[in-house]
Amino acid sequence: MPAITIHELINAGFHFGHRSSRWNPKMKQYIYAKKNSIHIIDLRETARGLLTACKFLSKLASNGGSILFVGTKWQARKLIEGEAQRCEMAYISERWLGGTLTNFNTVRKSLKFLEEMEEKEESGATKEYSKKLLSSLNRKKKRIKKNLDGVRNMEKLPDVLVIIDPKKEHIAVEEANKLGIPTVSLSDTDSNPDAVDVCVPGNDDAIRSIKYFLETIVDAIIEGKATAAALANAG
Repeated sequence: MPAITIHELINAGFHFGHRSSRWNPKMKQYIYAKKNSIHIIDLRETARGLLTACKFLSKLASNGGSILFVGTKWQARKLIEGEAQRCEMAYISERWLGGTLTNFNTVRKSLKFLEEMEEKEESGATKEYSKKLLSSLNRKKKRIKKNLDGVRNMEKLPDVLVIIDPKKEHIAVEEANKLGIPTVSLSDTDSNPDAVDVCVPGNDDAIRSIKYFLETIVDAIIEGKATAAALANAG
């Protein structure tokens, strides 16, 4: 299991919350103090939440579970893509389309269209299309690829969502809750911790804290997958 130290959390800026005027009172248990109208997050709670997340996700990965990473704010996009790919899991980094989970069949149809278009382009079949039709299809293809490319290999609903900023990704959280899909989230002081299953209190705006959060849990996921592979080989 990855080592988590308070010193590393401080260096990553996890302790900086939002202005006290923007807080969600339900985050009170995770707040250590207030300094210059800024809430300071209790890093002991951060370490506890992050360790819980790592154990949960590592065990899930060892059992072959699937994880969907969600983070569409600009600070998280590239990190979400890179870390999700590192552990070979799905991700959404551009825009959460309403119904991504609750209307999953429609998402799969859109991805099927994307695959068919790519196959037709490879075979040269699109040369027979009119310029107007081809232009329309290409716009649709570009839109689908931009928003759903990270889930094109997700054949079924995920077993858990890992979220950066549950307040921004509230639609994803609501859909997961409606379907009973667990959520793990990096949650700042303006978030509602009751909306997620595993709350990791911390700065969800800084690139350094997002990077540390993602790298730590992805290391745990990879460890879980390696454990499963070792057991399979031993058997």
